[in-house]
Amino acid sequence: MKFSRTLICLLLGMAGLLSITPAQAWWNKDWTYRKKITIDTDTTGVAITDPIGTATVLVRLHDGNFGFDGAKPDGSDIRFVAEDDKTLLPSHIEKFDSLVNQAFVWVKVPDLKPGTKTVVYLYTGNAKAPVVDDSKDAYDPDTQLVYHFDGSSLTHDSSGNGNDAKTGGTADPASAIGGGVRFSGGTPMTIPASPSFAWTAGGSLTWSAWINFPANQPGAVLFSRQDGGSTFEIGVDNGIPYVAVNNQRSTATGAALAVNSWKHLTVIASGAQISVLVDGAPYAALAASLPTLNSAAYLGGDNAGGTGFNGGVDELEISKVARPAGFLKLTTVNQGPDADSAGKLLTLGPNEEASNWMSWFTLGYFGVILNSVTTDGWVVIGVLIIMAILSWRVNISKLQYLNVQRDANAAFLEVWQQVGTDLTVLEDADNFKTFGGRITEEDQELIHESALYRIYHIGAEEIRKRLVASQGGGTLITAQSIEAIRASLAGAFELECEELDSGLVVMKVAIAGGPFIGLLGTVIGVMITFAAIAVAGDVNVNAIAPGISAAMVATAAGLLVAIPAMFGYNYLVSRIKQTKTKLRVFIDEFITKLAEFHHHRSSPNPRGEATYVDAR
Repeated sequence: MKFSRTLICLLLGMAGLLSITPAQAWWNKDWTYRKKITIDTDTTGVAITDPIGTATVLVRLHDGNFGFDGAKPDGSDIRFVAEDDKTLLPSHIEKFDSLVNQAFVWVKVPDLKPGTKTVVYLYTGNAKAPVVDDSKDAYDPDTQLVYHFDGSSLTHDSSGNGNDAKTGGTADPASAIGGGVRFSGGTPMTIPASPSFAWTAGGSLTWSAWINFPANQPGAVLFSRQDGGSTFEIGVDNGIPYVAVNNQRSTATGAALAVNSWKHLTVIASGAQISVLVDGAPYAALAASLPTLNSAAYLGGDNAGGTGFNGGVDELEISKVARPAGFLKLTTVNQGPDADSAGKLLTLGPNEEASNWMSWFTLGYFGVILNSVTTDGWVVIGVLIIMAILSWRVNISKLQYLNVQRDANAAFLEVWQQVGTDLTVLEDADNFKTFGGRITEEDQELIHESALYRIYHIGAEEIRKRLVASQGGGTLITAQSIEAIRASLAGAFELECEELDSGLVVMKVAIAGGPFIGLLGTVIGVMITFAAIAVAGDVNVNAIAPGISAAMVATAAGLLVAIPAMFGYNYLVSRIKQTKTKLRVFIDEFITKLAEFHHHRSSPNPRGEATYVDAR
């Protein structure tokens, strides 16, 4: 009963400590999960030394870095929050497919700095979250139009300026990012004129898109705009990108682009200079200024009968400012096909759950591992938990018992030293309980807990039974009686040893069986993981790693059961051995003093002769 109360208090105390452990701030308690996103422009990620500014960053989600089962089927509960865990960041979803576990989400990150790490939190897991369209706020005011070509609407402008295009081209599901558009050299896509899409003479411009073409084409027009006598054209001539203003064409310094390869093409106009960049690196230049253009524009060709572009286009973005070099490098790496570089620039941490007393148990890598444990693994872990509880129950209760014995035995031996030369206190039932009045009632409660006292009590009872008073008041205890008393004390010693050793077998089982049971769980888990790989027919490290790490949890759990049990068992065995030694020494001392005391006691017998105890 005492142990049960102690165990309950221990568990409540642990729960209390966990509940008051300071947790990281949580933006909104209605959202169950969050994920830390780090944008690393330092040397540990993708080194960017030039200014960046506000940028709309692409976040790619898949089953290796995001729990689709914890989000709404359309992803409408996804929210992005700044590092302060207070400021909500505008975002919008280009694609969210919970069937194939793939999503492309864009989030506006203000004032990105070069050479540093910026943290953003992704929140999800709120089935009641309303659908929010932040696309109009996901780009800065200098953005004129953004086309994702996401398949649902090829012509939709995601910048919020309403510069939607008219039909042209066909949807391309196998594009650079999500969906794209493919042109065959025929009818181009028309972008109507609007006040928000006007260009001024000598103004600034950034035009960018991902392009891919299956074969070299002479003079293929990719983008064109004409207003009166002013013209602006971007094209690819036999694999060489160019920009032309009023029939003046740029001079290329780079080699022709490879076919069937996605490249990020950028045209920047600033003052009297217009530059062409490929994958963020300078490629061509033209000494000219941007003309005044307020007319419609065409993507994939022109309206003057020129050669239309034959290939794929994705992520068209036009801004009325010259974007800095750091912005372009961030965009190229973030959106590019090089998964290694993109992964270094933008990393997603493990799932974190809303703060509660179980947060410590589910945060970080440990939470990812536990979420991957299969049913068979939990069965093994459950068995090990039961073994651990039983082992610790024995450990704690046995330690409490040994501590009581240590104090009670010490108190008993202190009194025993006082009566060891006067065993007459053993001859009276009332006297031997109080050691002839030497201990108080308060001390009796502690001393009566002593194993030494219990053995002493049995010895005293045996002496009283064998005392034979002569008519003259003398006593007689024979040598055979002393041997009988010794046998009674030996029996009492064995019972005390049995009490001291009770339960230790549970700890032995935990020490020997815990690792083997854990190993069994690991083997089964690994077998299941490889069987799943065989069925899928594809080796994906993101899918394998959680299963293997989760399988190892069983072995770790087995060791966590066995190691504490081993240390506890060895400590208890040492303490028990010390206690047993004290019992043996006391029994020998008791018998010796008993024989010695009665050997020297004499009293007249009925005939007036002295009678001695034969202690041989």
